[in-house]
Amino acid sequence: MLAAERQASPHTQDAYARDLRRLERALEARATTLEAATAADLRHYLGLLAARGFARRTQARHLSSIREFYRFLLTEGLRDDNPAETLRFPKRARTLPKVLDEAEVERLFETAAADSSPRGLRLQAALELLYGTGLRVSELVGIPLAALAPDLSALTVVGKGNKERRLPLGEPARDAIRAWLEVRDAGRSSAAPARWLFPSGRGHLTRQRLAQSLKELAARAGIAPSRISPHVLRHAFASHMLARGADLRTLQKLLGHEDISTVQIYTHVVDESVRRALAAHPLARQHAAPHRADGTTDARTKGPL
Repeated sequence: MLAAERQASPHTQDAYARDLRRLERALEARATTLEAATAADLRHYLGLLAARGFARRTQARHLSSIREFYRFLLTEGLRDDNPAETLRFPKRARTLPKVLDEAEVERLFETAAADSSPRGLRLQAALELLYGTGLRVSELVGIPLAALAPDLSALTVVGKGNKERRLPLGEPARDAIRAWLEVRDAGRSSAAPARWLFPSGRGHLTRQRLAQSLKELAARAGIAPSRISPHVLRHAFASHMLARGADLRTLQKLLGHEDISTVQIYTHVVDESVRRALAAHPLARQHAAPHRADGTTDARTKGPL
């Protein structure tokens, strides 16, 4: 159902399966099964997740898996009730996404440019696409060559919910892709697939390998590897675009978000960045930014590019 009706990604399907297998093991300890579980059984399980220190976000994802599963059983006539119907999501603490500042991103690019090996050129192309378009990592690694415009001016992406969006590519990204394509198939066997922009083995580059390559790059650039991931670069793309004058609607389309409220978190990232910059000013104590009547400051960010 997830694959055929919801067009859920393989990653989402795997996550749901893992969650339900964990629930199944917990229910066995209570001498019951997935099909026979009661609301009390499910509440007990959610309590176990909280007691074991699972993050609120992880607890919420488990609950999503559980609710979807029992809704499915009810719809298919495999149960007469939905024991997950009354379960509630744990309240999430509002956290700002991790971001790199522009100087740190520049260091990443400079460090990556020093490696002209095929692997280095691949990483440069991936880096340009991640930071230049805000792609999700699953979208990036699975890019087929056919998704690129013949002149490399744009990229067509199929994102969550099987929804398609077209992203323009800047000159740095086009140059990096051209350089990578020149060496892409060097030394590869004829049996290797030619379908993917980033082929690897008999498929495409994995999310895990790309994440590891970024951490290795960060270490060479003098940035803590723990601060780097493909998703952090997506956040950096969004917050830097917003700081330079992009509007939320445009950002929503570029990121492929269904709801604009998901994008609004980046306004808080930019506000926090401005606050830190003001606090670091040597005269900040004597000359704080003037406040308007609504309590906001009159600090200004950079204009559009």
